[in-house]
Amino acid sequence: MQLDGAGVVVTGGGNGIGAALVRELAARGARVVVNDLDGDAARRVAEEVGGTAVPGDAASEDGVERLIASARDALGEIDLYCANAGIAPIGGPDAAEGDWERAWQVNVMSHVRAARLLVGPWLERGHGHFLSTVSAAGMLMSLGAAPYSVSKHAAFSFAEWMSATYGHRGITVQCLCPQGVRTDMIENTGRMGELLLKPNAMEAAEVARITVDALGDGRFLILPHAEVAKYYAHRGADTDHWLAGMRELQKKLD
Repeated sequence: MQLDGAGVVVTGGGNGIGAALVRELAARGARVVVNDLDGDAARRVAEEVGGTAVPGDAASEDGVERLIASARDALGEIDLYCANAGIAPIGGPDAAEGDWERAWQVNVMSHVRAARLLVGPWLERGHGHFLSTVSAAGMLMSLGAAPYSVSKHAAFSFAEWMSATYGHRGITVQCLCPQGVRTDMIENTGRMGELLLKPNAMEAAEVARITVDALGDGRFLILPHAEVAKYYAHRGADTDHWLAGMRELQKKLD
């Protein structure tokens, strides 16, 4: 896509990958609306790049409606929507009901609700671009964090459905699926993060650069960690062998 002058929304844009995406997109000429629950962070990053801060909830129905309406007021139209906000609750079936619900709302329904408001105008225009920050957990899994893993799988599936349904009508959908990235989120992953994510973790700025480069060719999967493609292929080709390997990793975590 042509970024110079494009109207872009980045949710979760006050910190981490989101803030890095804002900076990279703005550096390439995009006009960026920065959304984050942390209003101070959203305003700080927006001021840094000459963008527009729209603090608030990017997951609830009312919150998404307010965000997209405000973004259209600021941009005229939204050319690229980066559904980047996410949370990573830990635990398994024992995780609190509220953690499962929040993971579903933030990691999945925020994408669905944004698409509900974006797709119609994009179809009328004949073009639009939706970027989902899903993580490699949506292709593989995240040991020790079932709510995160399950909700990210759902986000990945929704992005696939969007691409299959609307791709021939001018809507480009892409999935950003990194493994470890040096952000605050990785610091909350405990032993799993220490063992599996931190050794090969990338800087958020590098993930953003790779991602924005990939916007130009429209590939569905954006994989900053190239090895994820091999893991994904192995998972599909020999699922039992892949699960056996995951069990061995779980033993180390235990």
